[in-house]
Amino acid sequence: MKDLTGKLAAPKSQKIELDSEEGTRLNKYVSNAGICARRKADEFIRKGDVTVNGQIILEMGHKVMPGDEVHFQGQLVEASQKVYVLLNKPKDCITTTHDPQGRKTVMDYLTKVDCERLYPVGRLDRMTTGLLLLTNDGQLAQNLAHPSREVKKLYHVKLNKTVSEADLLQIRAGKVRLEEGLVPVDEANYVKNGDFKEVGISIHIGWNRVIRRIFEELGYRVEKLDRVIYAGLTKKDLPRSRWRYLEGEELLFLKRQAKK
Repeated sequence: MKDLTGKLAAPKSQKIELDSEEGTRLNKYVSNAGICARRKADEFIRKGDVTVNGQIILEMGHKVMPGDEVHFQGQLVEASQKVYVLLNKPKDCITTTHDPQGRKTVMDYLTKVDCERLYPVGRLDRMTTGLLLLTNDGQLAQNLAHPSREVKKLYHVKLNKTVSEADLLQIRAGKVRLEEGLVPVDEANYVKNGDFKEVGISIHIGWNRVIRRIFEELGYRVEKLDRVIYAGLTKKDLPRSRWRYLEGEELLFLKRQAKK
């Protein structure tokens, strides 16, 4: 499956059974197909975009039974197996599934993933490297991205000049003001094995290009920016431009964070 404008039928190898003989709630079924998060599925159902066996279903609690055919905006959808991939993103590629300008995207590094559609959870700008989670689990992606979860991300930043202790204290205290307001920072320290041009900074907010903007506001230029930890996941043994599936314990930990 691809996005809402593409083919919506899952590969047969990814088709899974419904929850039980009692069926699966329609919004969950649509979400499991990778179309959107469950809350958004409710909106599509209310609008009459979803049919079961040719009938428009407006009932939120409607159950999809084995053998039922579900269509979204006229196209067949099937519940699919969830896939979770961790990529060590290289620089000079776009965090998107498709770029109309023909630039390289993160999907160019996932050609051997056994899933037709994956979507990045959050974004890294073009020149930022490091950990990026991709999945077809729309509900998990939405939960992790929600500000209330306060999912932590740790970045290794290399600047064009030595970072003063006063500036580091200002960052750590959350006293740097951007257009959205004061920037809350969880931690900020010099990198132990580097020099005073390198800083480790941990945040949980998702403001656009926030790390780069923090240092630009203080008169620095970011030369390298690398995300080394995302939601407790690390890039240990994961070389740049390579990917791997999440392991069982990692996935359980991730789901616990998403339910906070």
